[in-house]
Order: sequence, then structure tokens, then C-alpha cells
Amino acid sequence: MASSHSSSPVPHPGGGGRDGIYHKQRDPSPPRCRPVRSLPDVCPKEPTGEGRGLCDGPSVVAEHDRWTVYSSKVNLPAALNDPRLAKRESDFFTKTWGLDFAETEVMPSFYLPNITREHFGPYLQETAQREKIHERCKTICPNKDDVDAVSSITTNHDKSRAELEQVPKIFMKPDFALEDPATFNAVLPWSHFNSAGGKSSRDVASSKLLQEKLSHYLDVVEVSIARQISLRSEAFFHAMSSQHELQDQLQRTQQAVAVLRGRTAAMDRVMCQGPLRALRTALTRNNCVKLHNKLKLMAAVHQTQPTVQLLLSTSEFVGALELIATTKEVLQQELQGIHSFRHLGSQLCELEKLIDKMMVEDFSMYARSDLSRSLKDEPQVLEKVHAPNAVSQKERLESLVFGLLRQRKLDFLDIYSEEMILAAKAIVAQCVAESVLHIEEIDTEVVTKLADQMRLMTFPQWFEVLKNIFESFLLFLQRIKATLSVIRNVVLEILDSNQKNRLLEEAGSGASGLESPQGPALLQGEAELAYLTHEGLFISDALNEAQQQQQAAAQDQSSVVGSKIQQGRTEAAGSDSASGTETSSSREQSFMSGENMMPTELEMNRVINNIQELLHTASDISHDRCVKVLTARAKDGSLERLSSAEFVCLSQAVEGFVRDTEELCGRRSVSLRGALQSQANRFVHRFHEERKTKLSLLLDNERWKQAEVPAEFQDLVNSIADGRITLPERKTPGDDRKPAEFLLINGQKYAVVGTVLLLIRIFLEYCQCVNDIPSIATDMLTRLSDLLKHFNSRSCQLVLGAGALQVVGLKTITTKNLALASRCLQLVVHYIPIIRAHFETKLQPKQFSVLRHFDHITKDYNDHIAEISAKLVAIMDSLFEKVLSKYEVKAPMPSACFRNVCKQMAKMHEAISELLPEEQTQMLFLRINASFKMHLKRQLARLGVVNDGGPQHGLVVVDVAFYTENVQALRSLERLDLNMAEIWEQKR
Repeated sequence: MASSHSSSPVPHPGGGGRDGIYHKQRDPSPPRCRPVRSLPDVCPKEPTGEGRGLCDGPSVVAEHDRWTVYSSKVNLPAALNDPRLAKRESDFFTKTWGLDFAETEVMPSFYLPNITREHFGPYLQETAQREKIHERCKTICPNKDDVDAVSSITTNHDKSRAELEQVPKIFMKPDFALEDPATFNAVLPWSHFNSAGGKSSRDVASSKLLQEKLSHYLDVVEVSIARQISLRSEAFFHAMSSQHELQDQLQRTQQAVAVLRGRTAAMDRVMCQGPLRALRTALTRNNCVKLHNKLKLMAAVHQTQPTVQLLLSTSEFVGALELIATTKEVLQQELQGIHSFRHLGSQLCELEKLIDKMMVEDFSMYARSDLSRSLKDEPQVLEKVHAPNAVSQKERLESLVFGLLRQRKLDFLDIYSEEMILAAKAIVAQCVAESVLHIEEIDTEVVTKLADQMRLMTFPQWFEVLKNIFESFLLFLQRIKATLSVIRNVVLEILDSNQKNRLLEEAGSGASGLESPQGPALLQGEAELAYLTHEGLFISDALNEAQQQQQAAAQDQSSVVGSKIQQGRTEAAGSDSASGTETSSSREQSFMSGENMMPTELEMNRVINNIQELLHTASDISHDRCVKVLTARAKDGSLERLSSAEFVCLSQAVEGFVRDTEELCGRRSVSLRGALQSQANRFVHRFHEERKTKLSLLLDNERWKQAEVPAEFQDLVNSIADGRITLPERKTPGDDRKPAEFLLINGQKYAVVGTVLLLIRIFLEYCQCVNDIPSIATDMLTRLSDLLKHFNSRSCQLVLGAGALQVVGLKTITTKNLALASRCLQLVVHYIPIIRAHFETKLQPKQFSVLRHFDHITKDYNDHIAEISAKLVAIMDSLFEKVLSKYEVKAPMPSACFRNVCKQMAKMHEAISELLPEEQTQMLFLRINASFKMHLKRQLARLGVVNDGGPQHGLVVVDVAFYTENVQALRSLERLDLNMAEIWEQKR
């Protein structure tokens, strides 16, 4: 049934070609449309021999047996469905030519414009309306042919479907198999044929009916298959006819491939084998050069250990460390995996640890020898050497410091600190021993301890030892500062070098970022290169240049190690030819080579801080040793028994040493000042107790009589008036000036007792101590305040309290004693502001609160003076009360009572007028006069005498006039207004 249908290619209008199969036009004119290529025929046929030869293209496939189209064993779907491809490709040739063949982007033509949707915009706008009308018409009135075709197809489809529905479903199952008994029994129901007694007419009819039924099913299926084949017959036979054209194309391709293979073989023989052989020879030579350089590098590394031993024998630690570091780097990078050097790395590590220990020991020995040198001969770091082949101490120190920093031994300053403590102890012992040798009274065999020897010295001898210790410690600190300056310069040099290297690396990285390395790029894939050209030259030339660069780099690496070993041998063999310039240049190279091993910038800054702290520690150690010298001397209290001049000398020496160390080290050490302050407190206590005791003895022996003022005391107060709050120098005994009766201060006369004169000298001694020892200003101010209070209270007890009657044996406390005591107190009050101003200049602003003691003292003194004045008034008041109580108004006039009063007033004036100034005398007599008027007024009231102009009034007026005349006749009281009218009561 299927064979009854004939197949013919589907004709296409407007096409041309044999059997309806269209070929690609070979006309050079551009085609207007690309014809549809038909599928090849599934049945192969003999090649026609026609086709285009590909003689112009070379072959890239090795040719074995001659291939024909009949040798193809892969069907077309398998060729088109390559499982290695990510997606299905349009051309099966990409299976052989690679994945990138079909994905290569084709560059657009420069002669064709880039057509976008916007170019069709005007056309679409013009045809939009007509397209809408056309689509609406198609919907309303469909095409007749289309309707007929659709109706015929639908009718046939419904008809075939109805016919196929007659076939049982069992035949349509995908697992239909007659081998299955159940399926077989369902198709052939044998139950109809199993009648007993053989074949009957009914069985025959049933079998015929079943056969016809199955035949009908077969016809239905065949008709349906034939209908389906007839619908697709054109495409099927079109594919078969296209197979012939594919066979012709394959034959032409085979011929072109054969030609290409031949040409490729010729090109390989003529052009490739020779250059490739040259490349192999160049690579072999390059490998030989690399091997030679590697052997030279191994020979240089082999000499590392002997060279390091040679360098260590001459204490060239830095060179040895550089060589070890370079060798370890070469072992890790260039010679990694060399079997003969498998133990060299661990040996170098052990050798490096040994060098670390040697450097630490050498630095300790250097510190010990440097600090134990004579301080007066060579105070600074030794820079000159006497031996021709010796290295200066400065260069030795720089080398050691650089080596220790290179190995990150940042605790080497602790070693120097320990040696510094031992050296400080030795300085004190040496100074004491040198002084004891010149003192015959001290037997060193009996007295062995330094403290005991110092206590046996006199103060001048011990003070001389102390000054020698101060001088030695200053030289000691100068030497330490010079040594630490050398260490600091090395650290700063390393920091500067690291900064330069960092800047160079940044500049180099910036430059290398702009340039692309061509050498490694050229070396990649060198085994795959054939005959590619690069700017007219073969790529092998550029490859040779890159190889030469690599060889030069390898030679440089081996030459670096060799040069370091040669340099180490030269330094070890002839170190006497080294100079300062060579040392600095080698150190600069060391910075470059050991950059990764050097401490970080943070660590180096910490080392610089530790250097400064070490200088401060040296200052503290020096002060602590001096404190021990002071405490050893003061253990038996000898420093407390010093005179003021001696303690001032001691204080000045200590302050000078402290000031010098502060300027030298930049550190304000407090230990020595604290020890001096402690001794000063004891000295001040003893100083104050001595003067307080002395003042108490003077007051207890004072008879409170006016004393003569020696000329030296007048000079003393004159110097105070000129602003010099110090004790004047003692003058020669040839001064024959006579003493004065009064102490003249600012034009005022002060009648004083001898105790007050000595008191002035005593508080000047306090002020002088403060000038010499400013640190005791606060304590001295408190003690001076206590002294002034003691003088005030004790004088009050002796005069106002009449204590002098029992202590000195005075018969009575006279008004002259009271006036003299008042004047002495006024003199002290005059000097309190001067003393306060002097102490204010010696105190810190936060200590000004202690000055309030002077305000309290001034108030106490003024109260005392007021009490003395009140006492004088009270004396006259009791006299007036006693005398005026016996007053009677009768003749003769003036009365005896008023005569007695005037006599007592004259005595009072005579006693105080020479002691007190005129103003105070007038004020005192005004108060006395007021007391007199009060008692007189009271007596007159008792007697009943009133201001009535009678005889009694006249007698009283005569007595009052006599009193007024006598009082105003006294010196300095002439203009005193007595106002005697107040004695009369006012009339009501």
C-alpha cells in the first residue's frame, strides 16, 4: 500500500536546479534570496564525480586509507547531536574543528548600514490601516482553499479516528506481546474452540469469523498507515532525493582534504622541522646554562659555613648574619629539594642561635668594659684606637646594636641597665675608697663597711667625698648618654633606610604596573609554537631574548651569594683595610638584604622610647646611690647636728647635682630630693627647737628694760628696709661705733629689749634658710609662725600675766615695762608683712594657703598690743577711782586730790612718752582723760555739785582748770582737747 504512492520533490516557485534541488549560486553578483537546501537522501548512491575541488586549502588530517562515502558508519542525527557541545549546533563539522568555530563572532560589514526597527517605522505607519482591514476581512471571509483543505483534513481525521476506534485497545498498548498468555488468550479466545467431540460446524464458523475480524482490523490499520504516509510522502521522498547531493559534496570534500594533507606535510617538512629543531637546541642550551648557574650557586652555598666561621672569629656578627640570611633564602627559593643540602638549613639555624648568644655576651662585655673605664680620662665613647688593626669602640657598638636589632633581640637594653646598676655601685665604692686612703684616722682593716667608714669621717671629709660622687655620677651619666646616642642613631638610621626602601618599592610597583611583562608571556606555550611570526621575525627570537634575561637573573642570584661569601672572607682576612665609608655602605646593604627580618616601625619606635627611659633610669639609679650615701651618713643623726651653714652647703650641692642631672637627662628625679627633704625636715625641727629654746631662755631672763641697739642690728634693719632679707656678713672687730638708744626704722624710733633684737636676727636666719633651701619653705614658715606665736604668748605671760615677777624677780610690772613690751610687739608686727612677702616668693601658688598663719599672728599681736593699752588705762582708772572717791569740794584750791592726780598723770607721761610715739601717747591719754572725767562726774553727782554758778561750782571749776593746765603742759599733749564740760550733768 505504501509502495503504491509515488514520491517526487516538491517544486518551489522561482527556484532552479536539478530534480528540484536548489544549489548555492556561484555567480559573483550578490543573490537576492538564499534558496532552501534540500535534505540528503537516506539511501546512498554512487558518487557522480561532479563537484568543486578544494585544491587551494591545505590538509590538517593525517591520511591513511582512501575514504569513500560508503565508509561512513555514523548516521546524520548522530552527527548533528554532539554530546560534547553545550547546545545543538547548526553544522556538524564543528565536531572536528572545535567548540569555538561556530561561536566566532563575524565582524559586520562596513559597507552595509545597521538596519533597526526605526527604519521600518514610516512603512509600518503607512500600511497599518490597510493591514487592519485585511486581517478583519480574513476573519470575516476565509480563503476557500484553506477552508476546503481544513475541512478535508478534519473529515479524513475524523473518519480515520472512527475506523481506528473499531480496533480493540489491547492492540494499541505499548506492552502488547503475544508471548504473554493473558494477551494471547484475550486475542484468541480458545474457549470457543474447546468443545468436546472435535471440530464442529460452530467452531469452524467461529474461527472464520475471528479471522475475518482480525483481517478487518489489519485493513483498518493499513488504511490508516497508508493515509498517514500519503500525507507525508512529499517530504519523505524529498529527503531521499537530497541524500544524493550530500554524497557528492562529501566526495568533493574528501578530495580537498587529501590535497590539503599533502601540502601540510610538505610545509611541515620544509618550514617547521628545522626551526623546531633550533628551538629544541636553544631550550637545551638554556637548561644547561641554568644547570651551570645552579651548580655555581650550590658551590657558593657550600662555602657558607666556613665563611661564617671565619667571620665569627673576627666578631663580624653582622656580616655572618647577612650571609646566613641570604643562604637560607637561596635554600628556600633556588635550591629547594636539593638532597645534599637537606641538613644545611637546620645547621644555619643553630649557627644563627649561636651568633645570637655570642652577640648578647659580647654586648654585655662591651657594656661592662665601657662603664668600668676611668671616668675622668675618657668620659665619652671611645672613637680613636691605638692598635692599627683594631676596631673603634663606636664602630663595635654600632655593629653589635645592628646585629641585635636584626635578630629582634630588643631586650639588649635590659643588659645595659643591669651593668649600669653594677657600675653605679662601683663608683660609690671607688670614691669612698680613694678618700679613705688619705684619712689616717680610719683603719680599713678594722672598719670594712663603707657606711661605717663614711660615718667616721668629719663633715668636711664626708662632704668632699659626696662632691666627688656627684662629679663622678655626672661623668657617668654623660658617658651613658653618649652611648645611648650612638644606639639611638643606629635605630634612626634603620628607620630612615626602611622608609627609603618603602618609597622605592612604591615607586617600583607603580612603574611595573604600567609595563606588562613580555618575557613570561612569550614563554607560555612554547612547545605548541610552530611558525607564527611577530613583526616580521620568528617568535623564537623573542623567546631567546626572554631566556637570556632569565639566565642573567640566575647569574645575578648566584653572584649575590658568591659576592657575600667573598666579602665575608675579605673582611675576615683583612679587616684592617676597612674604613668608615665601607662600614656605612655595607650597613646600607644590610638594611636592604635584611629588611624582612628587621623589626617593624612600631617596634623601632618602642626601642627609641626605651632608650630615653633607660637614660631616665640611669638618672634615677645615680640619685638612689646618692640617697644611700646620705642615709648612711645620717644613720647616727650627724646630719641633724649640722650647723646652718653646713646644711646649706649640703643642700646647695645636692640641688646643683639634681639640676645638672635634669639638664643632662631631661628627668626630674625625686628620690634624692626626697631624701634631702627628709633630712631638711629633721634639720628644720632641730633648727627650730634650738632657736625656740634660745628664745625661751632669753625671755625668761629678760628684765623688760630698754636695751641699747648695737650698730650691727641697725645695719641689719637697714638692709631689710633696702629689700635684702638675708643675714649680712660679719664685719671686722675694728668697728667702734657706739650703740644707739633706739632702733631707727623708716624714721620711727623703737625702744626695744635685747630679746627682740635677737628675735629679728632669728627670723632672718629662717629667711636665709629658705633662700638656701627653697624646698623647706613650707615647713620653715610653719616653724617661724610657731616661733612668733611662742614669743607673743610667752611675753604676754611674763608682762601682762606678771610672770616676770617670779621668773626674773621683778618687784612689779611698771607702766614702762608695759609700754616697752607694747613697742616690741609693734616692731614684730611691722616685720610680719615683710616676712610674709618674702615667703610668698618661695612658695608655689598651690601653697599660698599657709600664708594665712601670718594673718592670724598679726591679729594676735594687735590684740596683745590692745590689751597692754587697756592695761595702762586700767592702772590709771583704778588710781582715779581711789583718789576721787575722797574728793571734797572745799578750800584751799587746787585741792590735794587734784594735785595727786596731776602728779600721777605726769609720772605716766614721763614713763611712756619716750617709748611710745606721739600719736599713741595722745590716744592713750585721751582714754585716760575719759576715765578721769567719768570718775569725776560720778563723784560730783554723789556730792550734789551742779553747774549752777554757786560757790561749790566755782571751786570745782578751779580744780578742773588746774587739771587741764597741768595735762596740757605735758609734752606732745599741748593741743589735746580734754573737753571737761562733760563732767556736768545736763539740766532737765
